[in-house]
Amino acid sequence: MNPFKKETGSIKLSNPIAFLLMVLGSLLVGKVMASKGISMIAILAVLPFIAIFINRIFAVPKIALFAIQIAGYFVVGIYRYTGPVAPFGLAADGLFLLTLLAIIFQSFYEGVNWKPLMRDITLLAAIWMGWIFMEVANPEASSFEAWFYSMRGIALYFFFAIPLVLMLFREPKDLEFFLYIWGSLTILVTMKGAMQLILGVDPFEQAWLDRGAHETHVLFGKLRVFSFLSDAGQFGASQAQALVVGGVIAYETKNLKKRIFFAIMAIAGMYGMIISGTRGAIAIPAIGFFYYLILTKNIRLVAVGMFFGISLYVFFAHTSIAQSNYQVARMRSAFDSNDPSFQERLKNQKILKTYLASRPIGGGIGHAGTRAQKYVPNGFLANVATDSWYVLIWAENGAIGLTLHFFILFFIASKGTYYIMVRNRHEELNTRMKALMASIMGIYMANYGNAVMGQFPTSINTYYAMAFLFLSPHLDKVLLEAQEKGKDLLKVFPDE
Repeated sequence: MNPFKKETGSIKLSNPIAFLLMVLGSLLVGKVMASKGISMIAILAVLPFIAIFINRIFAVPKIALFAIQIAGYFVVGIYRYTGPVAPFGLAADGLFLLTLLAIIFQSFYEGVNWKPLMRDITLLAAIWMGWIFMEVANPEASSFEAWFYSMRGIALYFFFAIPLVLMLFREPKDLEFFLYIWGSLTILVTMKGAMQLILGVDPFEQAWLDRGAHETHVLFGKLRVFSFLSDAGQFGASQAQALVVGGVIAYETKNLKKRIFFAIMAIAGMYGMIISGTRGAIAIPAIGFFYYLILTKNIRLVAVGMFFGISLYVFFAHTSIAQSNYQVARMRSAFDSNDPSFQERLKNQKILKTYLASRPIGGGIGHAGTRAQKYVPNGFLANVATDSWYVLIWAENGAIGLTLHFFILFFIASKGTYYIMVRNRHEELNTRMKALMASIMGIYMANYGNAVMGQFPTSINTYYAMAFLFLSPHLDKVLLEAQEKGKDLLKVFPDE
């Protein structure tokens, strides 16, 4: 039995010891408030809500996973408003660990059933995490702090998210909640982005730009919108991924209300992608929607998709139509092989190739790219821009680590595709799996231009999506059995 569901708060307070502790606690809180002032009052006012939230996690552990998904949209951008006063970046780490503890406590007496996570993708996540741990001993590495803060986005969240989703999101409605949260936050993020574009940035955002961010976010006098995410690159990529997910589900789903919701999600995602000025983001819908057409196994649709894809390429690469529009001009530069930014990337990759020729396991986690300047400012790799996710993995893990990483990514893509095209039979479930698979393939391609997969919120949405792909055979079985009984388990709200 779950010990957190045994007694209500009022019953517990009937115990004299509990009542005495409550009185003593109240006196202590009063003394602290009197001596520390209003800031401490604010902190103490939040503590009861935190306690309630933690209690609910121990009662229903999956709440923490949804909280991580939501927090992924805020934990980085919030520093613009608060400053470095709290370790918000470690929120996901704490929630993942709290989820694991909650699972153990829930099955304290009968033991935890670990069977749901006994999957090949869990093994791959463990192997990748093991490799990253081995990188601590990399002879080129000189900063453990750099390794600690960098390995979280590269491996730790992947290592935690996959097994926990496999264990806790066992009901079809969990998938729907995941998608509803994604869609709702996409709309919210785009609304904030539109405010920045139309009304301008607020004083806190302006201060962030003035501290140096204007160099990458104000180009030719035009703002690259970043909403309340970490930067414009992450904003553009996350919204482009939402465009693919929302677009596929809106096109295929039979439920009118869901079709409207996911259509709005797709429109918001497309608008957010455009105003971000992120050139690499265009690869996500381009590859994502094309891969979706392949998943449909419809030759006619694939042919139509190829026609539109070629037309889009010709529009951007071989015409100057709408060049006066900043967003179009910015996107068009991604197709120009003579673009100075592209040439600079090629130059940096040549430098890295020479450096890594004698370093098959790379230069150490957290030691490459501009982010490494915080920990190893004088390091060789810290002064060579990596830009791409794959170039970053290559620089820090060498050819061996990059090969392992590619194997894991394409194994996930191959098996996810197999489930969709061969294994799964429930039509509505497969619609969602097509959307998630297409968005993952888009992210794979976008990773060449920017390091999008290791940052919030794209990392969490992508890792959860991967886990749902491998969970789809179980969900498919549950849905088919319910369908035979006349039940629709994909309904989240009664009026759907």
